[in-house]
Amino acid sequence: MVVPQEKPKIFDFECLGGFFTAQPSMKQEPTYALTTHPDLGLIPHTYAKNANSTEDIHLSPWQRFANHVEQLNRNAKNGELYKVLYVGRHGQGFHNVQEAKVGTPAWESHWALLDGDGDAVWADSALTDQGMREAADNGKIWRRLIEQEKMPWPALYCSPMRRCLETARLSFEDLAASQGKPYQPMVKEYLRERMGRHTCDRRSSRSWIQEHYPSYLIEPGFTENDELFEADRRETDEEHIRRTRIAMDDIFENESSCFVSITMHSLASRIVMRVIGQEPFRMSPGSTTVFLVKASRS
Repeated sequence: MVVPQEKPKIFDFECLGGFFTAQPSMKQEPTYALTTHPDLGLIPHTYAKNANSTEDIHLSPWQRFANHVEQLNRNAKNGELYKVLYVGRHGQGFHNVQEAKVGTPAWESHWALLDGDGDAVWADSALTDQGMREAADNGKIWRRLIEQEKMPWPALYCSPMRRCLETARLSFEDLAASQGKPYQPMVKEYLRERMGRHTCDRRSSRSWIQEHYPSYLIEPGFTENDELFEADRRETDEEHIRRTRIAMDDIFENESSCFVSITMHSLASRIVMRVIGQEPFRMSPGSTTVFLVKASRS
């Protein structure tokens, strides 16, 4: 692994409650998997300081929330900022199907180490037909909220794995065109799934990504070949948390938008939750959840 062993953190993160519907604890409901709420779980509020004020009652809940986030940033103390993170999981991939077919113990010990079984290939796994439908359905929710509820258009970030690149395309590309927005998700290496051993988590080359997703932006320093994957060792929890924190620091430090969408993975999404101070929970394939995060410079 070439992930930095030590790098001073830039921010301390805090996930703020009371804005989105509470999600289940993995400890209490380990088999539960979140599906996308029709309004992405936003709890309607009026945010006017004066209880008699009616200045925002004609706005949609998402418009009122966006104004509130803008106000939080305008009034933030020196070194503090607030961002809304939309965390999306890719749709079903061929690796998900194979693990469900053979069971997790057999997957971990044997099948995950192979590129495929002769019928399906799961190295840098593509989406299944069901996974493509899940990604497209996610896009329908986004379209309704953007067009009807005036939810802010986010900056788009994406894991470099094939299943995430395709999920983002199916979710956002047509919507971006209809909104007159450039469709240029930023591909970030450290947003990928836990690395090592599993061939589904060995990414394709930079050239392959550029050829198949030419509108995507690729962050500086992104290597041609996957230099992070090790066939004989799986990344540890601590290593995964460390590189995710580096990715979050970079996004909060350099992304100007207060609204950020990240298309990523099941375990990777739970690591993001740990980094921002949210108790982790499972997400279903193709689902999206949202967090309001306060960042304070360390």
